[in-house]
Amino acid sequence: MNRYAHAAAAVRLGLLLLATTALAPTALHAQAPADDFVPVTDAMLQDPAPEDWPMWRRTLDGWGYSPLDQIDRGNVGDLRMVWSRGLAPGSNQGTPLVYRGVMYMPNPGDVIQALDAVTGDLRWEHRRDLPDDVSDHVSGLSRTNRNVAIHDRFIIDTSVDDYVFALDAATGEPAWETEILDYRTLPAHQSSGPIVAGGKVVSGRGCMPEAGPNACVVTAHDAATGAELWRTRLIPAPGEPGDETWGGVPFEERRHVGAWMVPSYDPELNLVYIGTSVTSPAPKFLIGGVENTHLYHNSTLALDADTGEIVWYYQHLNDHWDLDHPFERLLVDTAVAPDPAAVTWINPRLQPGERRRVVTGIPGKTGVVYTLDRETGEFLWARPTVAQTVISAIDGATGAVTENAEVVFRSEGQEVMACPTWNGGKDWEAGAYSPLTNLMYMPLRHTCGRMLATAGVGWYALTVRTEVTRGEEHLGTIEAISAETGETVWTHDQPAFTMSLVATGGGLVFGGDANGRFKALDHETGEVLWEINLGSPVTGFPVTYAAGGRQYVAVSTGRSLNTSGLRRLTPDLRPSDGNTLFVFALPDSQ
Repeated sequence: MNRYAHAAAAVRLGLLLLATTALAPTALHAQAPADDFVPVTDAMLQDPAPEDWPMWRRTLDGWGYSPLDQIDRGNVGDLRMVWSRGLAPGSNQGTPLVYRGVMYMPNPGDVIQALDAVTGDLRWEHRRDLPDDVSDHVSGLSRTNRNVAIHDRFIIDTSVDDYVFALDAATGEPAWETEILDYRTLPAHQSSGPIVAGGKVVSGRGCMPEAGPNACVVTAHDAATGAELWRTRLIPAPGEPGDETWGGVPFEERRHVGAWMVPSYDPELNLVYIGTSVTSPAPKFLIGGVENTHLYHNSTLALDADTGEIVWYYQHLNDHWDLDHPFERLLVDTAVAPDPAAVTWINPRLQPGERRRVVTGIPGKTGVVYTLDRETGEFLWARPTVAQTVISAIDGATGAVTENAEVVFRSEGQEVMACPTWNGGKDWEAGAYSPLTNLMYMPLRHTCGRMLATAGVGWYALTVRTEVTRGEEHLGTIEAISAETGETVWTHDQPAFTMSLVATGGGLVFGGDANGRFKALDHETGEVLWEINLGSPVTGFPVTYAAGGRQYVAVSTGRSLNTSGLRRLTPDLRPSDGNTLFVFALPDSQ
């Protein structure tokens, strides 16, 4: 253990839970016999077949990269839509999961569909029977369904009513379910689904402020039975490591440190990497004092996959502004040689060019890239990408972050001009990494705004008037950043803010924007090689897969909270809000 790392005991609540099968029946049944299905193993998840996309970012390292290269820089201009399908209503941020020619599509509101990945024909559909009062207790992002997981013969997801459950992948029939939290007493929104790490279904969630600290948990369940294996609370209790960082705030008043995006997993280290959110309220003078760090909010946590123990943590920001840090963690093996001309904060002990196993990317709304040693949590380097005024310094030797005192709230009614606002910098839209270029491709936006600390207003005790950052012509941008040097190799600017990205072996980066444009960019230069108007914001996570010898690209459009909230910044852009899945391929003759 070193000064960058801090061991903390995971909290164990209860004995293993027995799974039940009290799910609602599926609406439609499979068209193919169940014995045609080839079970998915941990080895298959750790090294997926090139044609498959078997989890949120395709691989457990969070890259969002496919080696498929049938569609490349030379022919991508010939892409054509080959099928589309309407999706259920609600906030759509879904990721198709594709395995052996079948697409499993999570829809809003706990609707899951199995589709023929070549034709789009429906094989089965499951609609979870939700309690009538669930929306009275679980609000916000509760009906968003970003991703599902697959293991053995099960499609596995987390639900609006705070269960984890499994369906037979061939038939859609319920297999098991386990309650994680009582949504009436410990409500949490499970807007993201799980990953499967060594046979364990690992999931995080965003906890409603009224639920208190015991809803703010990361959990692991047996993928075969649904039995709970461990749970780790993200807010320490009296007597636990980190308790002192809350400044004497009573345990039951410690709220809203969630982990509401999808983890990454390193099988060799057996560590799960997950990020956390801001507290409620956000200004720390309202919850124990500005001098306290309130662990483990706005942190990267490395959890032992077998026990849930926090092996190390790194805190990115003592957050007064709702600048969550729960986003994707990219696990990359790379030479580390940050360029002082491009990188603001560097560990002085680094030997330039030494090879490290790192966890990197832009984990939070500040838009700051952080690179840490993923075995120890040691700080290696960090740099801003968009304008930010909340961090004044990071100590390269210790990784300790110093917030800008000029924008730290210290009293009721105080107003500050902060960059970014709670809209980000970066938000839940995922970046991608390509091993062909050793570049990270990040969807960013330029936001600043007047923020006011107002007790009793919403979850965060904040109001904000967001605007496009002064001096910036456009709201949206994509930056290609070297994982080795930290340099920005290219940028692509656009009027609307950018959505999630995927990189491919064909030398392409696919991504959409809030104005409905879906694009393919050259991964080396950022040149736009192909573009189509899908009519509605491209809110889904794009994927690419192959079936029958043909490569496809899939993405969905629709409505989400931030596409609606930021629309006033681009009033000349007027997309619709249709929830639709689109699939593209080259013409058959190619």
